[in-house]
Amino acid sequence: MKLKESLDKKSFVVTSEVQTPIDEEPEALIKRLELVRGRVDGVSVPELEIEGVVGDSIKVCRLLKENRFESIYQTTTRDKNRLQLQKDLLLAHEAGVENVLTFTEDYRITGDSLQEMMFFHVDAGKLSSVLEHMREGYTVDGKELPSKAEFVLGSGVESGWGKDVPDLEMKEMEEMTKIGAGYFLTTPVFDLVMFEKFMKRARTFGIPVIAEVMILRTAGMAQFLNRHFKSGLVPDWIIKKLAKATDRQKASLEIFAETVEGLKNLCQGIHIITIGGEEKLRLYLNAAKLP
Repeated sequence: MKLKESLDKKSFVVTSEVQTPIDEEPEALIKRLELVRGRVDGVSVPELEIEGVVGDSIKVCRLLKENRFESIYQTTTRDKNRLQLQKDLLLAHEAGVENVLTFTEDYRITGDSLQEMMFFHVDAGKLSSVLEHMREGYTVDGKELPSKAEFVLGSGVESGWGKDVPDLEMKEMEEMTKIGAGYFLTTPVFDLVMFEKFMKRARTFGIPVIAEVMILRTAGMAQFLNRHFKSGLVPDWIIKKLAKATDRQKASLEIFAETVEGLKNLCQGIHIITIGGEEKLRLYLNAAKLP
């Protein structure tokens, strides 16, 4: 089933993410995913550059499609002008990609300052322009395309707010709704109580929300996220459970399953970040009783 069909039917959507291989053939990555074919509604492939080496994310998207996976091309808009965005989206379209996941800044929309708001409106504007032209079958400079191109558009949003979700965040989500966002993808969710507060406001847009769920395998991984990404991102109870567990994989599976169970009543799906553990993804799907 196509991702759009799952979203339209209000099914509980399950997507995941893979990194573009740099030091191995992409076919090896596809092989590791074979065990979950038919169990995920989409697999996103972010652009990747390591020490000047750029991974071919479009090639991976094409391979996913050829191997009966619904591919999602993941890109950012901050460092691209309209022509660069258009070039990448045309390459994705030519590869048969029907889904695009965009972030209007380096990681997520933040909306916590006037400067960020100004950046957001510039990024959202150029994205809107490119998509509108492609839907009509033209480039941004008026040249006719071989075929019209339309994508299911996902937009990244920040969901890790405390009791108050900033008004700027809501305005940014409203703008992406106008552009045609088919769903919002949140930052990683660990605290269900906080996420519920976010959802009370996010539901007003009538757009499906997919919650990012990161698989945590060790206490050290959780502590790393708190130190280098956001203080308090992973609650203490999760770190303690992983640290004290005699069977860390069992504890990891339980934490994942508990999080997903709570999210089923709050949003329309989950986006699983495996951090290189694609071969174990099926174990987590089984633990959470996902199809």
